[in-house]
Amino acid sequence: MSNQDFLALSPYITITVGILVQLLVVSVRRGRTLAMVTGVLVLVATLASLPLGLGAGAPVVTEFLRLDAYAAYFNALFLFAAIVTAVLAHKYLENRAGEPEEFYILLGTATLGAMVLAASYHFAAFLLGLEILSISLYVLIAYTEEGHPPLEAALKYLVLSGVASTTMLFGMALIYNATGTLVFSELASAFVSHPRFELHMMLGQGLLFAGLAFKLSLVPFHMWTPDVYHGAPAPVSGYLATVSKGAVFAFVLRYVVESEVLSNQVVFTVIAVLAVLSMLFGNVLALLQTNVKRILAYSSIGHAGYLLVALLAVEVLSDHRIGAEAAMIYLAGYFAMTLAAFGVVTVLSSAAAETDAEEIDAYEGLFWRHPVAATVLTLAMLSLAGIPLTIGFIAKFYLITAGIDGSLWVLVWALVLGSAVAIYYYLRIVLAMTRSGAAVQYPYATQTSEGASILVMLGVVLITFGIYPTPLIDIVRNVLGSE
Repeated sequence: MSNQDFLALSPYITITVGILVQLLVVSVRRGRTLAMVTGVLVLVATLASLPLGLGAGAPVVTEFLRLDAYAAYFNALFLFAAIVTAVLAHKYLENRAGEPEEFYILLGTATLGAMVLAASYHFAAFLLGLEILSISLYVLIAYTEEGHPPLEAALKYLVLSGVASTTMLFGMALIYNATGTLVFSELASAFVSHPRFELHMMLGQGLLFAGLAFKLSLVPFHMWTPDVYHGAPAPVSGYLATVSKGAVFAFVLRYVVESEVLSNQVVFTVIAVLAVLSMLFGNVLALLQTNVKRILAYSSIGHAGYLLVALLAVEVLSDHRIGAEAAMIYLAGYFAMTLAAFGVVTVLSSAAAETDAEEIDAYEGLFWRHPVAATVLTLAMLSLAGIPLTIGFIAKFYLITAGIDGSLWVLVWALVLGSAVAIYYYLRIVLAMTRSGAAVQYPYATQTSEGASILVMLGVVLITFGIYPTPLIDIVRNVLGSE
């Protein structure tokens, strides 16, 4: 390997070496604050190394990974979410049983797996990144020891995620049998050379997308989502909703562009049906919930359906970058508003050792008890609903524009209808926070300085990019323009 290759790999080398350093630090001296600071420094150093990797000018080091601006964009999102999660988890883990040091090591390995997924250009790299991410998440979901919900959530995710991974692996085997290659860009041309294996190819794609639909929690593969988000620690739920889904979608977007799989009408139709079902059922089922974490879980199902509108627009538009641009802008907005929502849940749960602040009743009168958290949560809810002057409005505007340009009218109407339904349950949380007559006092009103700073920062991001999204749009266009 050349020096340029090592520079291109510098973000992956940095975080891997950083994880080893964290292991050494924990083995020498245990300390909750030391572990958090070390973990955050590793993530910040990895984030700082991204420009160095891009400047190397070696996007393809091996056929397994494509270390381009596309991967760097998603890696920046993953690292940002991991830093937010690490800081918010500091106070949260203080009042929970067990040693918190390994939490930050697992957070680093999960982020490494997500980064590999974003750069995957070969099914072997995809499987490696997926398993690094998934195995880390199994432990993170069950990390706290209070009661059965975390363990139950981890076991459910372990079993179902294992089935999904096995399904995808079998699908990859069938695709390889039909094409003789595992490189995404070679699949389309290889299949043309082996048309007699059409049945194998179709079955393989079906099994692959079934597993991916589970990872993205698309209807009808969504049943695990509310239970796992509910049972997992609050900061892990936010990480799971953002980084886990974002990493899988980054892979899917690259895969469909390189393999041209959506040119098959059957595959296109199946994805469109999954999108419509997710947008409608995800939001309708959220109406029935009184638990904030479950509301956000069903909401994430709807948002996964929204992202598929941009994914399908990639195929139908003559310039696939329009759909990709909409998807990448939407994911950036989704990360910010979801992290803000789960961040408030995490901060308010930090003083309670036995349960998270998850029922809507716990948020009654929050504007009077904790105005900073209430304001940020309100901004997050309005942004998730797509209200103007928030980043959520800009993100949905791009999705709708891409859908209209591609004449995906059924999907556009499903997106609009799902968003209209979602406004009710988002505003229900906001209304609860404005009630001033709440007599019950909850142990969720304490606030840490680092938690307050993170919440304020996320709130500023939601408003700033909602009013002035030009910097984000320029970044995305530069990324896609360099492809």
